[in-house]
Amino acid sequence: MSSVAVLIDHDRGVPSGGALEALTAARSLAADLNAELDAVILGDGDLFDAHGADLVATCAAYGAAAVHCGRHSFLADYGPDAWGAALAMFVEAAGPVAVMAAGTDRGAEAMAQLAARRDLPLVANCVNVSPAGSLTDAPSDPAGGEAWRITRIQWGGSLLEDVTLTSTLPLLTIAQHSIEAEPCEGGSVHTTVADFKPDLGPEVQQTLVRDRVTLTEGITLSTAPVVVSGGRGVGSADGFAPLEELAELLGGRVGCSRAVTNNGWRSHADQVGQTGTRIAPEIYIACGISGAIQHWVGAMGSKNILAINIDPEANMVTKAGYAVIADLHEVVPAICDEIRRRRDRPPS
Repeated sequence: MSSVAVLIDHDRGVPSGGALEALTAARSLAADLNAELDAVILGDGDLFDAHGADLVATCAAYGAAAVHCGRHSFLADYGPDAWGAALAMFVEAAGPVAVMAAGTDRGAEAMAQLAARRDLPLVANCVNVSPAGSLTDAPSDPAGGEAWRITRIQWGGSLLEDVTLTSTLPLLTIAQHSIEAEPCEGGSVHTTVADFKPDLGPEVQQTLVRDRVTLTEGITLSTAPVVVSGGRGVGSADGFAPLEELAELLGGRVGCSRAVTNNGWRSHADQVGQTGTRIAPEIYIACGISGAIQHWVGAMGSKNILAINIDPEANMVTKAGYAVIADLHEVVPAICDEIRRRRDRPPS
């Protein structure tokens, strides 16, 4: 039976949210094609011994009928060359009809490696994929590839583009936060597990990511339920103190715009945007942020947006569901005071 394969982006055995979104998207495509959903996990023996059962259970919960575990010592740490080579060997052996991955750093790098090794087109930042069938205006493919209809994010998130791809094997990354990660209805499916050992040489260790360390306390920016961000309007590094207090009261994290990091007020690790972190909190509070398109790309996955700005025409104000047109230096401390007052009030 044909299959749609998904590369599982994980960090030491913990799948990324983007990987679960990619599994959800691939499950829908597999249903359209009457195909199975396969998951591909890369690591070494130690990783599978420690986390293999949990990873398989997660994939099963999202509909994977088969989980293929690529084991090799060179896959102990993430490296785009090694992941790309291993994935190419899996594709050669298994012959899926499509390969998908999360649009994360790891997913995008590994899929680009696969595309180069197989001389195939890669379509990035997809939000919808479906077979185009007998589309008369589809570009011809000398290799006899099928036509696929794809919607993808373009221009930093400012528009959605519908494209037609003709390829013997479509390679696709799913834009982060564009699809809600949803487990299968009715619970996990029966899943088979198969090991494969890619034939990797030392040349694939040219690039090896030993670690990515962000020194933060508590919840991370990408997983915070509430994010309180400041822009140029905050005025200085010290001006973030009320925002820190508000984020702490709400159980969230502080973010910032690129203008803030350019001024050296906060670390790039706090930046929300196209070149920073893409977030999807329940509540996003944008304080003194004009709302350039690059920032909006990182924030548009937020469920609810509150903008605090003195400029009623600011892009962030016009895009937000709620807005307060006032000085953030007055509004944010007032919100903090009200939260503390209500929490101190005895229950009625």
